[in-house]
Amino acid sequence: MSYEVTATRRRPKTFDELAGQEFVSATLKASIESGKIAHAYLFSGPRGCGKTSAARILARSLNCEKGPTAAPCGVCDACKEIARGSRLDVIEIDGASNTSVNDVRQIKEEVLFPPASSRYKIYIIDEVHMLSNSAFNALLKTIEEPPPYIVFIFATTELHKVPATIKSRCQQFVFRLIPIEMITGILKAASAEMGIEAEEEALFWIAKESTGSLRDAYTLFDQVASFSDGHLRAALIKEKLGLVGLDNLNLLAETCVDGNSGEALKLVDGVIQGGVAIEQFVIDMAGYFRSLLLAKSGITRESLLGYRPERFSGKALAALDESRLEHALELLFGLYRDIRYSVSPRFELEAVVIKLCLLPRWVSPEDLAAAVGEAQAALGGMRKPAGIAASIGMGGVAGGGPSAEGGSGGRACEASVGRSEGGGFPPHTSPKSGGGEIDLSAPGALREEFKRFTAHQNRAEVDPVDVVKSVFNGTVVEAAGKEGL
Repeated sequence: MSYEVTATRRRPKTFDELAGQEFVSATLKASIESGKIAHAYLFSGPRGCGKTSAARILARSLNCEKGPTAAPCGVCDACKEIARGSRLDVIEIDGASNTSVNDVRQIKEEVLFPPASSRYKIYIIDEVHMLSNSAFNALLKTIEEPPPYIVFIFATTELHKVPATIKSRCQQFVFRLIPIEMITGILKAASAEMGIEAEEEALFWIAKESTGSLRDAYTLFDQVASFSDGHLRAALIKEKLGLVGLDNLNLLAETCVDGNSGEALKLVDGVIQGGVAIEQFVIDMAGYFRSLLLAKSGITRESLLGYRPERFSGKALAALDESRLEHALELLFGLYRDIRYSVSPRFELEAVVIKLCLLPRWVSPEDLAAAVGEAQAALGGMRKPAGIAASIGMGGVAGGGPSAEGGSGGRACEASVGRSEGGGFPPHTSPKSGGGEIDLSAPGALREEFKRFTAHQNRAEVDPVDVVKSVFNGTVVEAAGKEGL
């Protein structure tokens, strides 16, 4: 007997075997048992999640010799022929190959004839969104008032392309992506059925790569099983398929946290020399930093993180906050877009890896704005002469005392230029502009304040550069003016 792929061999034959679509199964079973069978159904959802399988199960349920029944027997001639696709009264049409109005006109002519040997004549049109507008319009009257023995079942992956006039005439069922945990369990049963020993991590990786599509999972499972010699191992999968692996990603992240760009570039070279494509490397790195961001946000589900939380580098998690992880993802997303048009994708990758090594020193725009705000507030507070006089003494800082050069008894820093009646510069005024008020919240106001101090630095109380330096160091220190030092 010829080889049969796992996706075909394990195709569900009853509604109970339809994985991950409990709502669809329960609704269709209830409608069949109650005898409320619609004349048109519209199945939509991602690829490989059971739309065509559900259509064939519904066809068997309606035409089974023991039916209509929610549990077709699978042994009668009708069930066997529908499973093989050879039943004359169950017509499967590829919407991508039959898009014209002439194809629909043929269907309209055929529906006038009753089924040859079945209870219902059923049309299953896959990828129905590929039909032309004229073809859809030609179907409207037939779908709305078909003969009682006709049932239409439409399947599509792009529901938004189906006209509203078609949707309104059909019962709609939305198929969902299948959870990773469920796919892992199904693959475990498939490997046991085939006599294949499989590691839990290997099956989980296959389920994760399938992105919720059971057909994709079966296809990847067959590919991996073909070179695994009866034993599916995660290490062998990484070696044969050219994957980066979590251990390499953890090591690269820790090297970037240490700021060791040379060692990070050596790791990148080793991974690329191992046969990993640069595009795949970037995808794996982006997935890794995304998992770190989710873990940092408190997510612990293995299906979302890709691995158990404890398998990620604790050093990288502790050193990188959410803003730095988001910045790393932005760099990697931009890299993936740029390498398509780059002179050398490897050069682009190495440049981004060097930028990732600077993550611990990277300052987010929000933190920078907060630091500038602190500097602005500090400069505003230092205009008060009382505070300055109290903190600046003769040639010293904060309380007076001898100067660094050994001088003593120097005068307190009390500048007279631009002083108001109460002493000191009036708050929010500029001597250069004749005492006009400056709104510190206005764009460029901080620059004007710096100009004010620079213009009078020989007689001013405070050097603003010292203030800004002290603010960015985390503290605000009232420094002595240049004349007092």
